[in-house]
Amino acid sequence: MIRILFFLAVVFALGLGFAWLADRPGDMVVTFDGYQYQISLMVAAVAIVAVVAAIMIAWWLVKSVWNSPYAIARHFRVRRRDRGYQALSTGMIAAGAGDAGLARKKSKEAAKLIRSDQEPLIYLLEAQASLLEGDHDAARQKFEAMLDDPEMRLLGLRGLYLEAERLGDRTAARHYAGRAASAAPQLAWAAESTLEELTARGDWDGALTLVNAQKSTHQIERDAANRRRAVLLTAKAEALMDSDPAGARAAALEANRLQPEFVPAAIVAAKTLFQQNDVRKGTKVLEAAWRAEPHPEIADLYTHARPGDAVLDRLGRARKLQDMKKNNAEASLAVARAALDAQDYRAARAEAEAAIRIDRREGAYLLLADIEEAETGDEGKVRQWLAKAVRAPRDPVWVADGVVSERWAPISPVTGKLDAFEWRAPTERFGQLIDNEASGAEISVAIAAPLAGIQGREDATAVNDVVDHAAKPTAKASTRHGKSSVGPVTAEQPIIVDAPTPTLHETTDAAEHPVRLPDDPGVEPEDATTATPGRFRLF
Repeated sequence: MIRILFFLAVVFALGLGFAWLADRPGDMVVTFDGYQYQISLMVAAVAIVAVVAAIMIAWWLVKSVWNSPYAIARHFRVRRRDRGYQALSTGMIAAGAGDAGLARKKSKEAAKLIRSDQEPLIYLLEAQASLLEGDHDAARQKFEAMLDDPEMRLLGLRGLYLEAERLGDRTAARHYAGRAASAAPQLAWAAESTLEELTARGDWDGALTLVNAQKSTHQIERDAANRRRAVLLTAKAEALMDSDPAGARAAALEANRLQPEFVPAAIVAAKTLFQQNDVRKGTKVLEAAWRAEPHPEIADLYTHARPGDAVLDRLGRARKLQDMKKNNAEASLAVARAALDAQDYRAARAEAEAAIRIDRREGAYLLLADIEEAETGDEGKVRQWLAKAVRAPRDPVWVADGVVSERWAPISPVTGKLDAFEWRAPTERFGQLIDNEASGAEISVAIAAPLAGIQGREDATAVNDVVDHAAKPTAKASTRHGKSSVGPVTAEQPIIVDAPTPTLHETTDAAEHPVRLPDDPGVEPEDATTATPGRFRLF
């Protein structure tokens, strides 16, 4: 557009000049070699313009002829390059679609038409074609070749990282991710893998630095970054609690400030404060966390804040927690445990039964069994409470990727993911092992007659319930006021069950005449009427 306007301006200026000369007639006399030439001004101006135009045209022709070999070569080179880029584009589309044959064909065509040092994407197309053909060694060689090119280095690291993940080599994968994260912290895949590596080896300061870099580059939201920082600071405080109490306190308090409702952070912060005899501030931290989310670990630490307190003082502190959270099962269970320690069996039984009315769960029935044993010693009633505990929903525990843990951990023991543990009820009820004294011992149960009372249920489900009930009295020895210490359920720790399958006739007879122990009081009438049809009843 500018060139057109400039051309029009030149033409307009020439027109004005010729018009000006036309309005002012005159002659121009030129004497040369004894001859005198006389012409008008208009003819002289036209002659000068014509000579200049002729010179310019001649110069253009000479220049065109002189540069014609280069122009022709450039024309074919541009055409060749366009064909190469077209082949490269078609090959990338074919690789994305999974067409290995077309991708390889276009890769070779693009390599012939375009130099690889001019277009590094040829390496990527060749690597993708090798991956589609299953030639992973060739693909790795192409990715390694990309490391020499600054523009392709991150792409090569990404390819090598994925190949290491495919082979299951976590060490190599994290090495490549670490190199990529150091060069470009904004890469999510590299940052996440590096974060897992740092947390796996306990480098909490390095992990915190990486999270800060993710936050500064807006890779993660502010709330997510604060959550990660709180988890990492909590883990750091736990690691420093014995060696550096002051550093542990600073880290724990910062974690609690970032996430006041995060139970592990509040517990660690309170422990560090209690360790330095700052009971008042520690109890305030626990009270704030309790109001946000009642948790049995908070209640236990709160009631035992002062080791020298009498049992009645601990009962009073438990009731204070209950006042903060009315009509809550955890609050009632905390009071019941403290009352049992104080040998106030009536209050303990009332609070445990109140907890069952609010939230029916296994731990409340186990606590009632402990109360019954401590108060009356009636083994029949104790077994009755244990039978109800078997059928009750499980208590919440720390669960991550199917692994049940008694204590919170910053990372998953299976995948290494940060902040994977959740406080919830587990869904599995099969194959429990007793830790502490009975850690690692398998429970072998032979079941015959109780299986005869099973009606309308799958054999595997029935066996699980019977096995759970048979294991429960053994597990009771390692419970403390309703808090089971049963270890995580794993596939390598099954319960061995040796039981014959009952016949239809045996099932009918056993259902009509259930077998009971001599000192067993049986199921209460209200439980018998409200029992779920088809549920297995051992007593």
